[in-house]
Amino acid sequence: MSRPIVIIPCSTETVGGLISDVAVRKYAVAVAEGSECQPLLLPVGKGLADIASVLEVASGILLTGAISNVHPMHYGDEEPILPDAIDPDRDAVTLPLIRAAVERKLPLFAICRGFQELNVALGGSLHQAVHNLENYADHREPQVKDFEVMFAARHPIRLTGELRKWVGQDEIIVNSLHGQGINSLAKPLVAEAFAEDGLVEAARAVTGHTFSLGVQWHPEWQLHTNPHSLALFRRFGDAVRGKIAKGQAA
Repeated sequence: MSRPIVIIPCSTETVGGLISDVAVRKYAVAVAEGSECQPLLLPVGKGLADIASVLEVASGILLTGAISNVHPMHYGDEEPILPDAIDPDRDAVTLPLIRAAVERKLPLFAICRGFQELNVALGGSLHQAVHNLENYADHREPQVKDFEVMFAARHPIRLTGELRKWVGQDEIIVNSLHGQGINSLAKPLVAEAFAEDGLVEAARAVTGHTFSLGVQWHPEWQLHTNPHSLALFRRFGDAVRGKIAKGQAA
């Protein structure tokens, strides 16, 4: 029996001097092993991603983390504080893709940058540098080459709503590492996880979606050793396969 297809939009990076479409493999592995779906990478270069064609084959969408930031022109009139860390090609694909997926109530799982894209696509805004703001912690990753250290669980978050029911706990420790963060939450979303400093760490679309969730941390990292992460990818896979009734919360 064939597996349903989950589209994973790539990021733009330079590899060997050539502009490339890149997706870190851990996301595809999490879709294949955690959700038991078929990952399919989507290039984001100009003219390479026709949204209507993508939606004809997609049973779900996974939005990955990335080293780049969403360009602030998509949520305000600020200039990017890190102009070398933007990816306009990815923005041009993911933002309209998100809006189309949400409109169609297509299952969607948005991680880190993907969560920020979800918020911006639906009308929310971002802090460009959470660590520069008073009353907020520094959520950035340590500058080390050891990925076990970089992606280690770092701080607790408080869970609410449906996400709390899925995980089965009021609080978990997550590997949340990011410079940007949610400023104003998009109106179609409801916040369901908070860091100790009050920053929104997860949100979901609530109207008729079987699964439309954004998280600021990295559940794809070694998901088989983390029951909370595996539970989220399992539920995403169930939604993609149509095993969750339309009337159930996302």
